[in-house]
Amino acid sequence: MAADWCDQYFKRNYHAIDSVVRRTPMLSRPFLWDQLADFYQLQPDERRVLEEAREAGLKHGMSVPLFGPLGRVSVVSFASALDHADPQDRIGHLNALACLFHSACSEIARPCNDVCERKAAFSKREISCMRWLAEGKSSWEIGMILGISENTVNFHVKNAMRKLGATGRIQAVARYSPQCSLNCEERAPTAKSLTQLAC
Repeated sequence: MAADWCDQYFKRNYHAIDSVVRRTPMLSRPFLWDQLADFYQLQPDERRVLEEAREAGLKHGMSVPLFGPLGRVSVVSFASALDHADPQDRIGHLNALACLFHSACSEIARPCNDVCERKAAFSKREISCMRWLAEGKSSWEIGMILGISENTVNFHVKNAMRKLGATGRIQAVARYSPQCSLNCEERAPTAKSLTQLAC
């Protein structure tokens, strides 16, 4: 039944009208699906998705907003097929787990001081490439913006990854901080270098 619901959900693009997805960025703590209507005036399409989910066996749903680096928002949802399930009992546990997730994210995304002191200065091109990469641009798009080839963008990004001690672009973006880059560059303004990022 859950597989059928997933197929229906994606086939009908329910993510665009799902009240759980729509409201998650506005909520800072775990919430029950049944309580959404108490806080918001749900549109008919939003109510329909919740009703169809219940009919498919997803009863007493609960979601946990997760906030990551660079303003990213994700949601983890749980539901039970049992009529007597009471997710309210578990909401405190999920809130504690979400807090741990947020703490871990802040630790991962906060290496500015250490990285600046350990690594060589960034060039202006590396800073530009990393800023655009952090905004989700592809190497091709960055090349078009900066007027350089895609290969040159990749070269600069790889140099920045090496300086950040990152093994991948996602990790580099998580460690990257514009303020850190500017501070590093100010310490060594003559540094020269040639230089995408998931029912």
